[in-house]
Amino acid sequence: MSASALQPAAKRVTVRYFAAIREALGQGSESLQTEAATLGALRDALIARGGAYAESLARSRAVRMALDQTLASEDAALHDGAEVAFFPPVTGG
Repeated sequence: MSASALQPAAKRVTVRYFAAIREALGQGSESLQTEAATLGALRDALIARGGAYAESLARSRAVRMALDQTLASEDAALHDGAEVAFFPPVTGG
């Protein structure tokens, strides 16, 4: 097995932020390169940026996630070209 086969492959993903998360980050979307294999790993990588990312995506906060416009769990696998969305749970009223 080659050394490159042992390293995670970098993927280009589009990340969209909605509602209070978008307000906290001051942006609605970004395109980024990541080696994260799952949605949960991507969330952790964004939290590691610190500041508003750490606060709005914190593990102590309820955050919903979608992969390619379908609600998904933390263990959903990322792929090159994926569209990921982070948003707070929707409450009725």
